[in-house]
Amino acid sequence: FFFFFQESMHAYAANVYTSVVEELVKGKQRKFIAVEQEFFRLWWDAVATDTYKQQVHQLLQEGQLEFVIGGQVMHDEAVTLIDDQILQLTEGHGFLYETFGIRPQFSWHVDPFGASATTPTLFALAGFNAHLISRIDYDLKADMQKNKKLQFVWQGSPSLSEGQEIFTHVMDQYSYCTPSQIPFSNRSGFYWNGIAAFPDPPKDGVYPNMSLPVTDTNIHLYAQTMVANIKDRAAWFRTSDVLWPWGCDKQFFNASVQYSNMDLLLDYINKHSDEFGVTVQYATVGDYFQAVYSRNLTWEIRDSQDFLPYSTEPFQAWTGFYTSRSTLKGIARKASSLLYAGESFFTQYVRKHPASSICKCGALKQLQSLRWAVSEVQHHDGITGTESPKVKDMYMNNLMYGMFNVKKLMASIIFDMNNAKKNGEVYSSVYVKDSGIPDVDHYVVVYNPLAWNITTFVTVSVSHLAMSVYDELGHPVPAQVQISAESHSTYDLYILVAISGLSYRKYNVKPLNGKQSAFIGRSVKYKRKDITCADQQSRQLLPVINNCYQVLFDQNTNLMHSITERETNQTVQLTQEFLEYHVNGDVMKGPISDNYLFAPNASAVPVSKAVGLEVVSGNLMTEIRQYFYSNVTSQDYIYAVYTRMYTVPEGYDGKLLCHRIEQEYSVGPLELNREAVLRTSTNLNTRQLLYTDSNGYQIQKRPFKAYVNNTVARNYYPMVQTAYIEDDTTRLMLLAERAHGVSSQGNGQVEVMLHRRLWNNLQWDLNYNLTLNDSSVVRPVIWLILGTKAVTNILYRTSGLALEHRPVVMFGALSGDKPKPPRQLQQNSAHGSPVTVPPNLHLQTLSIPGWRYSSNHAEQVHSIRMGKQKQGDADFSRVLLRIRHLYEVGEDPVLSQPVMVNLKSLLQGLGSVMVVEERSLTGTWDVNTLKRWKWKTAQYPSKGLSNSTETSENCIVTVHPKEIRTFFVYFQGQ
Repeated sequence: FFFFFQESMHAYAANVYTSVVEELVKGKQRKFIAVEQEFFRLWWDAVATDTYKQQVHQLLQEGQLEFVIGGQVMHDEAVTLIDDQILQLTEGHGFLYETFGIRPQFSWHVDPFGASATTPTLFALAGFNAHLISRIDYDLKADMQKNKKLQFVWQGSPSLSEGQEIFTHVMDQYSYCTPSQIPFSNRSGFYWNGIAAFPDPPKDGVYPNMSLPVTDTNIHLYAQTMVANIKDRAAWFRTSDVLWPWGCDKQFFNASVQYSNMDLLLDYINKHSDEFGVTVQYATVGDYFQAVYSRNLTWEIRDSQDFLPYSTEPFQAWTGFYTSRSTLKGIARKASSLLYAGESFFTQYVRKHPASSICKCGALKQLQSLRWAVSEVQHHDGITGTESPKVKDMYMNNLMYGMFNVKKLMASIIFDMNNAKKNGEVYSSVYVKDSGIPDVDHYVVVYNPLAWNITTFVTVSVSHLAMSVYDELGHPVPAQVQISAESHSTYDLYILVAISGLSYRKYNVKPLNGKQSAFIGRSVKYKRKDITCADQQSRQLLPVINNCYQVLFDQNTNLMHSITERETNQTVQLTQEFLEYHVNGDVMKGPISDNYLFAPNASAVPVSKAVGLEVVSGNLMTEIRQYFYSNVTSQDYIYAVYTRMYTVPEGYDGKLLCHRIEQEYSVGPLELNREAVLRTSTNLNTRQLLYTDSNGYQIQKRPFKAYVNNTVARNYYPMVQTAYIEDDTTRLMLLAERAHGVSSQGNGQVEVMLHRRLWNNLQWDLNYNLTLNDSSVVRPVIWLILGTKAVTNILYRTSGLALEHRPVVMFGALSGDKPKPPRQLQQNSAHGSPVTVPPNLHLQTLSIPGWRYSSNHAEQVHSIRMGKQKQGDADFSRVLLRIRHLYEVGEDPVLSQPVMVNLKSLLQGLGSVMVVEERSLTGTWDVNTLKRWKWKTAQYPSKGLSNSTETSENCIVTVHPKEIRTFFVYFQGQ
């Protein structure tokens, strides 16, 4: 069952589970599927009595209740990051396995708006036997339906191909709800409990839209209606098994009236099956797939092409939500990145400081609060921005609370470890905040959460222009300070940090004007230029240069003119401008844009007639600040771009830093019914072909398609982390720290939708307060990389992760008035030796999940049956490790090779590795016992069970292109 998030979700969900469990117990033939664990867990922990809990165990054993997907939520597929999809799945699966010893094996992804090719791969890796989706393009669905092609074997990943393929079922045109029209009544059919009204249920018990009860007089008519619909559907599928979903949003809160009516109907049809030509039974998704699997048919293979974007009608392209509520999208990703850092930081601390003063259980609870918040916001009405403002606030509050907890935890770990060193250095406090440093000696503690050595800049807000920065040994550190673009009373201090994998360093920041003070960025302001009447003849170009690029700005317009990649001396004409799509908000006047839909009524319109320019240059960095005004005399700008280029001094590895042109935008507040895009136009002959990433995991090719209607909106795609355009030699790459809609509306062009502010009078939107009147200012960041395909191929995967997982910065005040930090060498790793993987691998997870389940399945099931599940403290001895290969087969001659990893030496800094168990993606299966169904395809005719991975002997693992390998690691002394 599904429903939109209302405040009443808890009351509603509690009613559903209580009432369904009561009814299932009354009839052995009755079945029910449950999807989202967040709601089930709220019921289980806060509402369910011991009797209900016993009954749930019983119903699961009998197969009457089935958990499908089993993640915390049914996640969105377009704008979510693979790490967060895996997190929310792992979170739900861990609970189900620990509590019931069960492992979901089927999906029910019926409500996300379009289907990504990453999802089938993840579900295969999690051990699923079949995948089910519903929302795909209306015209494509009609075609597949007609040709009986709604079922296929999907090879979502080109590199993993048949190894992680999965049988996929697309629901027919009726989608996941029971068709409610019945010819013999003007009331709906099959929804006997009506539609939920919470938190104020009607006093008389009469809910809206209650169906006609089944009686002797209408039972034959009901049966005829149901059978006709079943036969309708049967014509669209290859087997004689028909999946007939019963339910919809906000159903089953009164399961008694639901089942008692349906029981009568099913009995009647089965008694008259000769006449009807149909038999019917209650079933779970698993029952259905088992029936189809046992038919032993041969299925077509679908390659890694996804089902995005998604349109429901000619003028309803669901491509607006790729950008809706950009602030929420940004915070959700920030939270995910902080969680990633906090997990590895805590894991190292527990491993290396067993006798620590920090309460481990409390610490785990702090991490769990952020795991829950990041999991929950992945919901298809969460990070998508398709919820009401009230619900958005709930997500935001939960994320902020979780982030606060994890920052507090990281600060207390640093505080504890430095006290533990007893080296005369005592913090009076360690705290994390975004404001400046006062005038005392301060430490800036910087943690690198990636398992690579990184060289980058961190920014600290300070109150003086004269500053010095020193490392642990008292040596000066390169830094640059300049007046902030945002406020003229504070300064931005950029510190160049070089930190090894999963390690932290401490920098001492002193407000003084010594000979070692930071470089000062000098500002030059240029006159505001009217770009409508710029003189094209006498072009004056202003160069900004670092070791990798020369960027030219046209002084007639103050706009970017071109970028030269210095190594190959390749110049690309490149200009950027902000445009707005004007959209309609009145349903009487035509198609509307809302939280979900994008329906532009014409081409995008340039927003500014005048551009101001300021260049702040120093030895380490040049920042180009462009301000866009609606005309030459306007007071305030609506848009700004801050472009930063870095120059790295000798002795530092500046490859990644030098190759990125970092841009931060300021957009808003917008006028109503405007959608803001940044369009980058080049002279690359791209043939209007765009490439975008699929959930930060793989790349999809997006050729421009012409449609009869709505061509602009139907050529928008989600960009979660990466988008690029290219010609035969050169590629322009965009990397993002939050999701956006992206499109190529012309040859050599790529445009990114940065913000939307809408209002409409569609009754449905008004009822749910879904009008997206978002008056905020958004500040997204995009990194540009320009170069040959070979060079960008090497750079963009590591750069994308470097943007995703920027270092975590904490501040500490020293107590006592020591002039200088102690001079002895401090280990600059979090607590010993760094953790590093090769550049084509990514350490995707290093955490202590805390689950108490046994990794031996028979043992786990036995202890649950005997009621002996381990209660009490979490298990701190099990470490969850995931390693991901970043490259596709054949993408790069070197980086696409398989990599051998010795897990013992990789993790030696954490202790001596005793046991490594390879597990399924979410940890609940031992890979050696995981045997997924092998569906017959033309390519591989023999049907049987598939067993994929070779298991590691003596802790040495070979990771192949695109693999995600999951392990439980146990260390000595545990």
